[in-house]
Amino acid sequence: MRFVLAAVLGCGTALAQTNASAADQKFVDFAAQTDMMEAHLAQMAQDQADAQAVKDYAQMLNSDHTKDYTMLTDTASKDGLTVPKGLDAKHDAIIRPFEKLKGAAFDHKYITTMISGHEQAITEYKHEAADGQNADIKQYATNALPVLQKHLDGAKNLEKEHTK
Repeated sequence: MRFVLAAVLGCGTALAQTNASAADQKFVDFAAQTDMMEAHLAQMAQDQADAQAVKDYAQMLNSDHTKDYTMLTDTASKDGLTVPKGLDAKHDAIIRPFEKLKGAAFDHKYITTMISGHEQAITEYKHEAADGQNADIKQYATNALPVLQKHLDGAKNLEKEHTK
């Protein structure tokens, strides 16, 4: 009887420690998928982009999103949340059209995708930072926002340069 009671109390403690909701898990899934997709597209840009400025921007994104994925994994894992290890079908579908593009066509699609993607990411991260249930995930989202804004600003600057 004591063993059962200890096991039940232990489960309650574990659940209380995570203090994560389904919404927090959904955010972790979104953040991980975004990091993996953007790192993948950035790697593709190294071979397929035309403009050096696009390649430089992509290199920054690859580095930043790889670091972010590691921070997300560390934070989420300690709080009992699951981090996806591979791209889902939705994000694979976003990548697929890039496989056929090279040069200026790649640059244009990459820049417009980075603008819309980072606008969406900023919205999701702000929501999590304000309304998340898990304090660690909220802090992660808050800390990531300036980097996402830097990425959005960089993509918008690239767009201005490519429409001159």
